[in-house]
Amino acid sequence: MEWCLARLVALLAKSRMLYAVLLLALTPHFAWAQAPQPIETILKSMLAATQARSLPDFVAAGEAAFQAGMTEPMLDSVSRQLGPRLRQGYTASFLSTLSQQGYTVYLWKLEFKDGKDDALVTMAVRDGKVGGFWLR
Repeated sequence: MEWCLARLVALLAKSRMLYAVLLLALTPHFAWAQAPQPIETILKSMLAATQARSLPDFVAAGEAAFQAGMTEPMLDSVSRQLGPRLRQGYTASFLSTLSQQGYTVYLWKLEFKDGKDDALVTMAVRDGKVGGFWLR
């Protein structure tokens, strides 16, 4: 009986090790996913433009319709709400992408250093140009 118990414990230990190895092998696909560097650069530029209330910088990477549709009052409204929090510091964590209406939609979680509510950034991109940008 003692031998069976020892063998069962050894078998469980091996199966836990196998589980841990499988978990670690599969984790890089999810935990360390990143948006392509040019997309990350656009995100940082648009967040910096939001802080600075700079419409030309905010729409620089946008499609013509995005550039035409974005106005100073729209950017000012978002800048008033989030600018101070962005200036205090934040961490942008890439979450995933979606395919919607011909766009690749990139999603990030913004965690602010002030410890208050996080924000969700959604950026729709087609052919390297931004077609939509939302902070929720």
